[in-house]
Amino acid sequence: MTDRTTIPVIIDCDTGVDDALALLLAVRHPGLDLRAVTCVAGNTNVDGVVRNTLTVLEQAGAEDIPVARGAARPLIEPARSARHVHGEDGMGDLGLPAPTRAPADVDAVTLLRREILASPRPVTLIPTAPLTNIALLLRTHPEVTRNIERIVFMGGAVAAGNATPVAEFNVWHDPEAAAILLTAGVPITMYGLDVFTRVVVPGAEVRRLRASAEPGTRLAGELLAHRPSAPDPDGDDPAGGLGDAGAVCAVADPAGIATRPLPVEVSLALGPTRGQTIVDRRPRPGESEIHHGTREQALVDVALDVDVERYVKLYLETVERA
Repeated sequence: MTDRTTIPVIIDCDTGVDDALALLLAVRHPGLDLRAVTCVAGNTNVDGVVRNTLTVLEQAGAEDIPVARGAARPLIEPARSARHVHGEDGMGDLGLPAPTRAPADVDAVTLLRREILASPRPVTLIPTAPLTNIALLLRTHPEVTRNIERIVFMGGAVAAGNATPVAEFNVWHDPEAAAILLTAGVPITMYGLDVFTRVVVPGAEVRRLRASAEPGTRLAGELLAHRPSAPDPDGDDPAGGLGDAGAVCAVADPAGIATRPLPVEVSLALGPTRGQTIVDRRPRPGESEIHHGTREQALVDVALDVDVERYVKLYLETVERA
């Protein structure tokens, strides 16, 4: 139940190994009230995302949180999964049990609208997936923005991409949806690849989590072991990247990231730049603006640096809270 000290949040995800890590953190952090989870195609197909999400919440002892099925494909293009990263089932092929409950009997956009407007405090949205559901919500029910505190999304990149040399997967998967998000008219924080890749849990800690008798804690360890980010010096378990869970850290403890308000737009053109988040860090206008006039662009709080040790400690302390 939300009170004056907790932050009501909704996660929109494509679960996904690191989306699962984000869910485990959000469920167990005492300062967050996870009101709902909505699912979208991305890392795997949308039905697989729903299954994975329900399973993770059950493993974490959070069976009461409503989960809804959302968009099965981007606004324009076909869905393109990341099973080569997340496994055939999207969850590292860990052989997890099937969920024992069904999703909500409403679609993701309906659940998003209902939970946002019903919240006694403005909600923080945490999309860790392609932004199709969020774009559909904003276009279909723009009135929800009056009760949205902030949107902290995992996506985009200032420097290099991963889906392409310049585009990050979530934005590349549905660039039009990301462009709609940037015009939401609410404060937005971009937790992009520039910080995403840096928050890594040491191998010894991963090994300790995997040895836990508590199901949710043990699952966090297994998921981290599936996301090797660096060799373990002991030669056993590799260090594991938190990935999407860092965006939840940024909501629970915003002082752990350094941001700058910068103009951001999404490249929608066909070709090698499609899906790129173009972040303007120039100190003054250039020749294009001088000759053709300035264009209005959304100002986004872009995460440029992160306190790695702080977020690793936050994650470990929280996920072991059974």
